[in-house]
Order: sequence, then structure tokens, then C-alpha cells
Amino acid sequence: MRKGKQKSRISISILMTSVVVGLVLTALLAVLLFSAQLYENSVEQNARISSEQAVVQVVNTVENYIENMAEDMELISGYMRNSEEERDEFFQSFMEIRSDVVAVMTYDKEGALADCWSNGRKQKEQILKDLSYIDSSKEGVLSISKPHVESLFEEYYPWVVTISQKMKDQTGKDLQVFMDIRFSKITHYVDDVGIGQHGYCFIEDTDGNLVYHPQQQLIYSGLKEEMTKEIHSLSDGSHTRSNVIYTIRTLENCNWRIVGVSYVDELITGRVENMMRICGILLLLVFLTAILIGILFSRMFAKPANRLTKAMGEFEKDAENFQFVPVQGTREISYLSSSFGHMVVRIQQLMEQVREEEISLRKTELNALQSQINPHFLYNTLDSIAWMCEEERTKEAVEMVNALARLFRISISKGHELITLEKELQHAQSYLKIQNYRYKNQFTYEFDVDKSCLSYLCNKITLQPIIENAIYHGIDRMVDEGRIEIKILEEEDAILMVVTDNGVGMSREQCAEILHREAGDRTGIGIKNVNDRIQIYFGEEYGLHITSELDVGTTVEIRIPKIQEGDYGHK
Repeated sequence: MRKGKQKSRISISILMTSVVVGLVLTALLAVLLFSAQLYENSVEQNARISSEQAVVQVVNTVENYIENMAEDMELISGYMRNSEEERDEFFQSFMEIRSDVVAVMTYDKEGALADCWSNGRKQKEQILKDLSYIDSSKEGVLSISKPHVESLFEEYYPWVVTISQKMKDQTGKDLQVFMDIRFSKITHYVDDVGIGQHGYCFIEDTDGNLVYHPQQQLIYSGLKEEMTKEIHSLSDGSHTRSNVIYTIRTLENCNWRIVGVSYVDELITGRVENMMRICGILLLLVFLTAILIGILFSRMFAKPANRLTKAMGEFEKDAENFQFVPVQGTREISYLSSSFGHMVVRIQQLMEQVREEEISLRKTELNALQSQINPHFLYNTLDSIAWMCEEERTKEAVEMVNALARLFRISISKGHELITLEKELQHAQSYLKIQNYRYKNQFTYEFDVDKSCLSYLCNKITLQPIIENAIYHGIDRMVDEGRIEIKILEEEDAILMVVTDNGVGMSREQCAEILHREAGDRTGIGIKNVNDRIQIYFGEEYGLHITSELDVGTTVEIRIPKIQEGDYGHK
């Protein structure tokens, strides 16, 4: 980044923070100065609406529940006309399904208990007073009792309300059907509704008698007083009395009224005061908000940009192994992140393509090097075989043909570049056998091989070019008999192959030049190519080292790594 003398401009985070602070301060002051009264009226109206909604919720829930009970009574009315066996089967299933139903009873017109169905509970033999009995005056009219304790069963006294209705049985006789329902099912609906922190709902009947109150124990003990007489005189709707809002709704399907009680101080005055306090606190916290906004803007802009910059630096250091994780942020940052991700993928694809092309080129080069068989050697060998046949030296000709076949078979090696040292030695022996025939035993050769090395791998056609060079450039120029020694030994971390001849030798300059000379007609695939192939496959720490002395001889050392066939495989 270029450094200039111009002063840095204000950052967008500071600018946006200042704007937000000004807007928040203005809005808060406007609320404090002009909206206090309006807010108070609105809160009062909302308090009434909230109280009415809570009461209506209870009314609808209780009405729906009682309506369901009425539907159950209609269902029971239908089965009362069936046989006793069908009724028993129906009530057994009904009691299992409706867990809130404690018992279903029938009474004759004199009020005596006729039948009772419960979920396996044992009925008392003597009932002092049947609290569930209600005298229903009209047939088909549903009546509901006050909450009372169920007293029909042994050691079971739940708090219930009784729904009753006059019906006829299968013979046409009048009977009254009663259904005791756990009152807790209804009280849960009332208890779960709260109006403010201390507001509540309770149930009274149309005569002003208290049916259920969430604090009825306090009322019965005299610790709390409820204005039931005054409330009884109020009609349905919302009424304010002594800083208390009473919201009243009468149920349509029974003689109950739901009364909601909420407190003005809690719902209205307290809210207004809380609003004023909150506004004051907000004025103090606005500077904290500004800091948080600055942090937010930093996270929205600066941090994603820094992460993206860091990712670019990591990609620059190691593009090949880099894995980009998309950076989340604003739309602009996301666009940059997506573009950079596409660029990374494309560059890595291009790198992989270049690498594959280099590998293909290297394989092509190796194939070209391996295919450079010396045509003169092949012509001369075939000429020698033909000459032996003419001289009727068929046994020697057959041996030369077999040696030539082995030479080519190992040279091909099913397309594998790496072969075992055992096969490489067979290749070298076949080559020496052919050359020894051609040169009419002008030289001798000897192998000194450590057998533990035979299973290791080497590049095929490694020894033959070295031996060829020793014959053509060393022994061929001698008057005396030549000698070639091939040694293979195992070192601590490498395999060493040594080819020594007693030829005319070379100068230091010639030794250095031979590793840079390209293959020619008289050098087969060339010593340089052998060295190149070894270094391509195994690295520059391996390869050839040549030492020579004029009129004494030449020694070529070939160093390769210790690789078993299972460790590396054929390539």
C-alpha cells in the first residue's frame, strides 16, 4: 500500500455511529417531551384490551370445554337407549378415553342411584350424602353444579363439578344422567391466564356466589376480601373501581361468569413511570450503544475484509494445498469472497493441469529414452548370428538368439519402468554374452552380487549402457585382453552398483562431459539418460559417479534407494 501525506479521512464506522447517536437522542427527547400523555392513554387502552382478551380467552376455553361435555352427554343419551351390555362396553371405552371424567351415574325419578360407571374404582357401600346429585327440572337441559368433593368412592376424593341432564332409557323410563368432571381441568384454564404481574381471573355464578378463585383459601380464611356483591351488580364489560379494572363476561352455555381483575397502578401508572425511567437510562446507554454499533460495523466490514485478505495471503504462500472457506459479511464482501473462491478453484485447476502435463511430458521423455535401442548393436548381432549359421555353428547361434530374446524381453518388462535387480542382472548377462560372441572373447567379465539385493527395484536398462560404454570406449581400443567387473552391494540406506573396466580410461574433463552428452549411435540410450532417469524417479541425491584414470581403467558407481516391490510398485 502506498503511503501518502494526506490525512486519513473519517471511517464509515465512526460516521455511522455519530448519525445513529444523533437520531437516537432526538427520538428519545421527542418521546419524553411530547408523547408522555399520549403514551399513558395508549397504555390504559391497551390494558383494558389486554384484560378483555385474557377474559375472553378463558370464556372461550371454558365454553368450549363445557360444550364438549354437552356433546359427550348427547353421546351418552344415545347409548342410554341401547342394551345394558352395549352401554357397559361404551362406558368402559369412554372412561379410558376421557381421563378427566371421574364417573358417570344414572338416577331414577326418586333420586336413587341406579348405575355408576368409573374407571375401575370401588364404590362405597354406604353413601351418607350424594354431593353429585342435582335435580334437573327439564328434559334435555344441561345443568352444571358448584365444585364439590366426589364422595361415591372409597379412598378417592377428587374436586369435581357435576353436569346433569334428564334422559330416557331403552324402555322409555325417565332417568337423570350425571357426569362428574375433575374441576382441576377448568381451574387450569383460569390459573394459566395472568393479567399483568398480579392480575388474575375467577369464576362466579349469576347469583353472585363464588365458584372458583385462585386465592380462595385466603378468602375463606379471611386474609383476602373480594368485592363479590359489587361485582355481581356490574354488567358484562370493563369497569374501573378503586384503581382496579374489572372485566366481566358471562358464559353462554351455563350460569357462570368469568371476572378478570387487573390493577391500574401496575398496568398503566407503572408502565408510564417505567417508560420514563427507561428513556432516561437509554440516554445514558446511547454512548454504549454507539460503541456496540462501532463494533458491529467493524464486524460487518473490517473483520470480513481482514479475513479475506488473510486468505489471499495464505493462498499466495501455498496455492496448491490451500482450501478456501467462504467469508460471510455484507453483500459486497460476499461477492468478493465468491469471486475469490472461484479464482482459487480455477487457479488450482490450472496448476493441476500443468502438473499433469509435466507428468505426461516426463513419461513421454522416459519412453523416448527407453526406446533408444542402438540399431548398430542389433544389426551386428543379427549379422553375427547369420555368420554362425553359415559356418554351421548352430549351437552358438541358438545361444545368441536366446540371449537376444532375453535381452529384449527384459527391456520391454510389460511396460514397467522399475524391475528387480535380479532381472536387471539377467539383462546385463544376456548383453555381455552377445558382445562376447561378437568380440570373439576379446574380454572377460565377472559378477559379484550380494544376494540380499536381488529383490530391490531399479530402473530397467541401467547396467547395459554402462557396460556398452566400457566395451566401445575402453576395451575396444585395447591390445591386451579386457576385463569387466560388476559388483552390487547393500549399504545402510542405498544400493550401490559398481561397473569397473581395465580399458584405456578417461581424463577428468571427459568424465565430467560424459554425464552431459546426449545419446548417439555408439552409446545406446546413453550414460546421461541413465543418470537422468534415476534422478527423475528417486531424486538428485541418487545417480551416477564416474572416476577414471588414463591407461588404468574406469569405475562407474550407480547409487539407488532401497525400495522393495511392495513399497513402490511398478510405474
